[in-house]
Amino acid sequence: MRNKLKKAFQSLNGGLFEASDKADVGSSYTDLANDGVDLMGWADPFTPDFSLPEHVLNKAIETLKGPLAAHYTAPSGNEELKAVIAKRLKEKNHLDVDPQRNILITPGSDSGLFYAVFPFIEPGDEVLVPSPSYPNNFTNVTLNNGILVPILLKEENGYQLDIEEFEKHVTNKTKMVILTHPNNPTTTVYNRQSLEALSQFIIKHDLILVCDQAFEDFTYDHEMITPASLPGMFERTVTVFSASKGMGFSGFRVGFNVCSDVFMDAMLAATVSVLGATSTMAQISMIEAYQDSSFMKVFEEAFDRRRKKAYEIINSIPHVHMLLPESGFLCWVDVSELGNSNDIYQYLIKEAKVACNEGSFYGPGGEGHLRIVLGIYRDDEKVYDALYRIKDALSKYTQK
Repeated sequence: MRNKLKKAFQSLNGGLFEASDKADVGSSYTDLANDGVDLMGWADPFTPDFSLPEHVLNKAIETLKGPLAAHYTAPSGNEELKAVIAKRLKEKNHLDVDPQRNILITPGSDSGLFYAVFPFIEPGDEVLVPSPSYPNNFTNVTLNNGILVPILLKEENGYQLDIEEFEKHVTNKTKMVILTHPNNPTTTVYNRQSLEALSQFIIKHDLILVCDQAFEDFTYDHEMITPASLPGMFERTVTVFSASKGMGFSGFRVGFNVCSDVFMDAMLAATVSVLGATSTMAQISMIEAYQDSSFMKVFEEAFDRRRKKAYEIINSIPHVHMLLPESGFLCWVDVSELGNSNDIYQYLIKEAKVACNEGSFYGPGGEGHLRIVLGIYRDDEKVYDALYRIKDALSKYTQK
C-alpha cells in the first residue's frame, strides 16, 4: 500500500520498519539515553535540565489554573503576544510591522517553516537552498513537489554566500530561495556583503525568500542582519522566528512568521486548515518571556564559553578540525580525513557514549562532518566531559 502515498512520502523513513539515524525521527535516538549515552544531537537549550525562568513558570501555572488554558485562541495568535512581538521586531530586527497584518503565531518554527513554503511551491518550481543547511529546508521542497537545487557552501569561504553560484543555477523555473540564517549546522552568520548580494539577486530574478532565523539570538562577534529589513525585500520575504533556540522554550512550541499583508492575507485564510491554533497557555507565557527576556543572558554566557572550549578541544584532535562557531550552541566538525562520517557517528556512540548528528543529513557538503550540540545540560562540565570523550575516541580512531 505504500505506493498509494505521494511520491515524495514513499521514500521517507519514519523509523517503524528500519532504524533511522536522524535524531528527530522515531525513538531510536532518545532510547540511547537509557544506555548512558549523552544526546548531543538535539538543539534544545539545557535539555534535559530545568530552564524555565520563574516569572514565565508562574504565568504558565496561573494560566493553567484559570479558565483560558483549555480553550482556543484565534488561529492567527494571541493579540497581546503579537503586539509584544511587533515591538521586539522593531527594536531587534529593524522591521516596522502591523501586528494584525504581518504576524502569524505558529506551533513552533518547524510548522512555521513548512507553512512559509507551502503557499508558494507548485510541482516543477525550483528552489535554491544553500547547503549544508537545515534538513527541513530540503524536505519541505520535496513534500511540496518542488525541485530542490542545492547551492554548495564552502568552508574556505567561511560558508558565506557566493552569488555567482546562485547565478549558475537560476532558471526560468526558479521561484524561491530558502535561507537558514544564522546557518544550521555551520553556525555561519551571513555578513552584509552576502545578504545584500542575495537581495539584489532575488529582486533581479523576481523570487521569494523564505528566511529561517531560529538561531538569531546569539551571534557573538558578528552583526545579525535580517534580510527582510533590506531595501525591497520585505514584500518578497517570509521570515520564520522561534522561541526555542534563544529562550529555551522548545517544549512550548511557539514560533511566528512575519511577511507582507499580501502574503499574510492568504496565509490567515488557511491557517486553521494547516496549522490550527498554538497552545493558549504557551502563548500567554511567552508574553511574559518577551517582556522580560533578561534570563537569556545565562544561555548566552554559557554557550559562548562552550563554543570556545569546543574549538580548543576539537582542534587538538589529529586530522579533525572546526571553525569557531559564530552563533547559537552548535559546532560543525570536519572529520573527513578520518573517513565516512556515518561510521564515525556510530563509533562515537559505542566508544565515547556520545550521540551527535551525522553530517550527510544536512545536504551536499555535509558528509564528512558531524554536528555537535553544545547547548545540552546546565552544567558546563558535563559538556566538556563529553567533548573530551569525543577527543579520546577520535584520537584512537586516528591511530586505527
